[in-house]
Amino acid sequence: MEFSIRPLGDKAIQILFISPISEKLNRHIQHTANAIKSKHILGIIEVVPAFETLTVYYEPMKISHTALVEKLHSICSAPSNKNRVYQKEIVTIPVCYGNRFGEDLPHVAKHNNLTEQEVVSLHCSKQYLVYLIGFLPGFPYLKGLSQKLHTPRLAEPRLKVPRGSVGIGGDQTGVYPIESPGGWNLIGQTPLTLFNPTSPSPFLIKAGDFIRFVSISETEFYEITQAVKENKYVVKREVIQNEED
Repeated sequence: MEFSIRPLGDKAIQILFISPISEKLNRHIQHTANAIKSKHILGIIEVVPAFETLTVYYEPMKISHTALVEKLHSICSAPSNKNRVYQKEIVTIPVCYGNRFGEDLPHVAKHNNLTEQEVVSLHCSKQYLVYLIGFLPGFPYLKGLSQKLHTPRLAEPRLKVPRGSVGIGGDQTGVYPIESPGGWNLIGQTPLTLFNPTSPSPFLIKAGDFIRFVSISETEFYEITQAVKENKYVVKREVIQNEED
């Protein structure tokens, strides 16, 4: 796949892949990120995937820009295996939709000439690819929202969006991992914790995962909330083996 490498400040290098945003490109970016990590190159601090780029943060005192560019170019130029098998990991996120958990659900339904139940059914009918994590710790940038649910962001953002809120903004949907300002239409809330800074693995989901939303009742919401607090809730993860096209 065609790519270019460019500096990003004095402590990072960005690899830009010349290809339309797609699941296939995302898999290629994830594969390249894993290939870089597997080399254990001295001086690399972090590798961060995004929609079309892969950013490599490094310590200039341990490896020079020139040397790192040479290594990254070699990795990115390696021929890809078209029959490569990859894992598709699907994370199930329970959501209580509507009422006080999703006060904008009626607006989303009216905007799209749907019933509230049709909005919920459509929202739960897709698997959403996590292209990257950003904006807030653990906030997933997702693609795959049905065109029937596209709804413009709020004209005036809220100052406080509750943790776990599930929203729609334009052609995207997402989950607010912590309380924050936000301008998306809130349609529901999950009792799961997407970001826990005290945990050895602070993020519930990662770039490259898929999310499946499932509708739950208010009673189930509080039951799961309590189970999460007591570390008794097991997040459902399904791993499927697929072969690269």
